[in-house]
This record gives sequence, C-alpha cells and structure tokens, in this order.
Amino acid sequence: MQRREKKTYDNTLKFKDDDILMVVSIVEKLETTMEVIYYLMEHENLTPFSLILLTAEEVEIHKILINEKRDTDIVVQINKEKNIYLLLCQNTYVDGGYHFAERIMNHILSNDGKNIYCTELEVRSTKNAPKAVIFKLVNMFMKAQAENKTNEIVYRSIN
Repeated sequence: MQRREKKTYDNTLKFKDDDILMVVSIVEKLETTMEVIYYLMEHENLTPFSLILLTAEEVEIHKILINEKRDTDIVVQINKEKNIYLLLCQNTYVDGGYHFAERIMNHILSNDGKNIYCTELEVRSTKNAPKAVIFKLVNMFMKAQAENKTNEIVYRSIN
C-alpha cells in the first residue's frame, strides 16, 4: 500500500469549521422566524427588517440586548461560549439598525467590553431566501473579524 503524502491546505479557505457550525446554528435558530417575517412583509405590508450579529469579550451581551430591545425585536443566542448573539429588528431600516447597534456598542464599552465585532444587514424584500441572507450576514461578520474591524459597525442593505 502506498503512503499518502501530507497535503498543505490553502490558508485562504473562506469557511473554517467554527464558521460553518455558526452558519448551521443560525440557520437552525432563525430560518423559520425569517419565513414568518417574510410572510408578514408579503401579506401584511411589513417594512424592511435588520439583522444584527455581534460578539464581544468580557461582557454579557445577552443582558444588554434584553434590556435595550423593543418588544418586536428578537434576540437569538448563537454561541454562548463565544458570546455571539443575533438580533432581528422588525420594521427597521438600515439607519435605525445602525443607531441601535451603536447604542448597544456604547453599552458594551461602558461595561468594559472589549473586541466588539458587529454587523448589520437590512433586508428590504423577500427576494433572497432566508438561508442566503444568513450566509451574507455571516460572511460580512467573518470579513469584519478578518479585517480586524473592532468597535465598528459593518452594515449593508440587500433587496
């Protein structure tokens, strides 16, 4: 039997194992909720919504989000150990989501939180499948981390 040579892998791989597991977790926890929101957008004239994905060190983000969110906002714990949370803000345009994310970041910083990564994605229509929206959000989040965009809000809108 011939011995297999050890291959070196390309370091530019986009999704590592933790990244894929995070996407799977978000899809499992959010896809059905987004389908309900899509229904409301199509049949009840719900305006765009924003998704905010964030993490920080040395602070309990969950408590801050619960205290600051509106009754219509949905908080989703993505990875408790890595302190990664997602917030779905109904009836929220990109600027409103940005201001809310800014307020959350200020609370995190005032509670001695460090290394905050925050992305916001406004969804204006139901054209993109929920999974595709989630992939775009996670891709933005990973890119912000790769580019070391700490204490910044990386935001975007999609139709």
